[in-house]
Amino acid sequence: MTTTTLAVLVPLLPFLGAAAGLLLGRTAPGFVRPLAVLPVLASLVLAVTVAVDQGGGQAINSRTELTPTGSVPIELGLHIDGFAALVAVLVGVVATCVQIYSTGYLRDDPRYPSYAALVSLFTSAMLLVVYSGDLMVLLVGWEVMGICSYFLVGHYWETPEARAASLKAFLVTKLGDVPFLIGLFALATDAGSFRITTVLGTVASGGLHHPTLVALLLLAGVAGKSALFPLHTWLPDAMAGPTPVSALIHAATMVAAGIYFVARLLPVFQASAAAMVVLAVMAGVTMVGSGLAALAQDDIKRVLAYSTIGQLGYMAGALAVGDRGAAVFHLLAHGAFKALLFLAAGVIIHASGTNSLAAMSRMKDLRIRVPDAFWTMTVALLALAAIPPFSGFFSKEAVLGAAEHVATGHTEQAPGAAGWIVLVTGLVTAVLTAAYATRLWLLAFRGHGVEAPDHGRQPFAMTAVLWVLAIPSLAFGLAIGPLPDWFDGRDLTPVLTTSVLGTGLALVGGIVTYGAWRHTTALAARVPLGAVAAHPDADAGHVEAEAIAAHEPVFGDVAHAPDPADPGRLLLGPLHRHAAVGFHLDTVYSVLFVRPVQAGASLVRFLDREVVDTYVRGAGALPRWLGTAVRRAQTGNVQTYVSALLAGTVVLVVAALLVATGA
Repeated sequence: MTTTTLAVLVPLLPFLGAAAGLLLGRTAPGFVRPLAVLPVLASLVLAVTVAVDQGGGQAINSRTELTPTGSVPIELGLHIDGFAALVAVLVGVVATCVQIYSTGYLRDDPRYPSYAALVSLFTSAMLLVVYSGDLMVLLVGWEVMGICSYFLVGHYWETPEARAASLKAFLVTKLGDVPFLIGLFALATDAGSFRITTVLGTVASGGLHHPTLVALLLLAGVAGKSALFPLHTWLPDAMAGPTPVSALIHAATMVAAGIYFVARLLPVFQASAAAMVVLAVMAGVTMVGSGLAALAQDDIKRVLAYSTIGQLGYMAGALAVGDRGAAVFHLLAHGAFKALLFLAAGVIIHASGTNSLAAMSRMKDLRIRVPDAFWTMTVALLALAAIPPFSGFFSKEAVLGAAEHVATGHTEQAPGAAGWIVLVTGLVTAVLTAAYATRLWLLAFRGHGVEAPDHGRQPFAMTAVLWVLAIPSLAFGLAIGPLPDWFDGRDLTPVLTTSVLGTGLALVGGIVTYGAWRHTTALAARVPLGAVAAHPDADAGHVEAEAIAAHEPVFGDVAHAPDPADPGRLLLGPLHRHAAVGFHLDTVYSVLFVRPVQAGASLVRFLDREVVDTYVRGAGALPRWLGTAVRRAQTGNVQTYVSALLAGTVVLVVAALLVATGA
């Protein structure tokens, strides 16, 4: 079987598994779990085979025209270079782990069949984006992911939080997709094709007529899909969905699609210096803002959500300085440890009896009760904080090193201003990342909150996956020797200056946070926390769903009270209350967009009811009144009719005489 055939099967198998799961979910429930796991696992094996065959060498290209369009052709094609091969493997690994994990996490969920099918469809759509050689086919996978995220985030649709989060995710991403679609059409018009290799050839020959406009239109869609400022607000709210869905979205599918798209079409953006600076500003604001917001969150999943936004900022920063190798390298490393963080958070949710709005400051002794989550999450948090030799150190250092080269003029693949923006904000974010990672670890595993009831040992499917993901979180960065073959030959070896600066700042952030925690813990020892409510549920999915339905964490009235043991309050000071609500960006959007739209809708409703309906009612009332008058004249009395006839005759005669006399 040829490599091209294997590559076609990689996205096709999860799609077929999704279709079979939807058809057999109710009639043959015994096949649901095998149909959820086996097609995705087979797709992973094939993706690894394709990556080995590709070997970081010449890109694999194959195409066939779908149908004559009369103008710009649309082709079903493959374009698999080293980036695509490795990203497909990441998608397969994370999706397989999520499906296996979900068999235990949602084992008693009545909607598990549709959930598993949607996860497979989500995976298939992302793999289509990764392997596609045509922009319109890529757009199909892009939009299918948006639909899947809507349904998966709203899995617990009985709760208003899940319904609102799914709708917000859909609308915000669509807000970016409209200019994105216009940008794709403009790009294809200049190139005369939607084929990616043709587009890149057009850019190389200077055939792109309006590079800045096209790049900015495309960046709008990327900002929505990859949760970059200012369209990032949907991602923290998406935590209302099941935790495995969060792992899939944050690690390997939805948010990775935008970064991967820019990496694949990077020459289009490099054709405009203004677009590169705009991307750098977006990346810088995203990094710093999300780091501050993460330091103020008490919900463990929202901390991780803002963490994802910050790491996406690093990837966008690498692209802004023209280094797609560093961006994709960090995407791969981040995918492993972020999937681990979310899945470990799911174990914590089960063990602590909390929910997707779990207050870390109320957790107690979890390092003893969930040792698997403790050790693996410790590895993932060290990788997130970029502490050597964990994978995050090498990938984040690649980003900072690329920014330093551009800022100091060693390379001219991007404007120097973009390099300085990414370098400075990246170093500031290194401090913030280490601070909120340390805070999460201390509050979750060494906290002095209220002890929740023990829900027993977690299913093996959940804990085994954690250890599988811990391996790349620890060792992936050590594979920098053979990786350059897949990254355009770029040397990924850490640079001394940024390595020392980045690691030193990360250590400072962690040490300062630890000192603040010691201080606040002493203060919290004098504050009673109250009693915790019990949750007798047997599995994590039910704990999460029923607690979300309760609209608050399980700790009763103290859940919303300021926590004196939170070092984030001490570190942020008066900035804390603003950072906790995402710096009021949702309020700004509400004033600028939501309220005007609601006001317009109210005006349309008023015009419809009071003007249009009044006209329609009036148009019907006049004939009704005339009919009533005529009906009353029809009495059925012959004498009345004869009298009316005579009266009419007299009137006509008199009128005729008057006319004759006047004449």
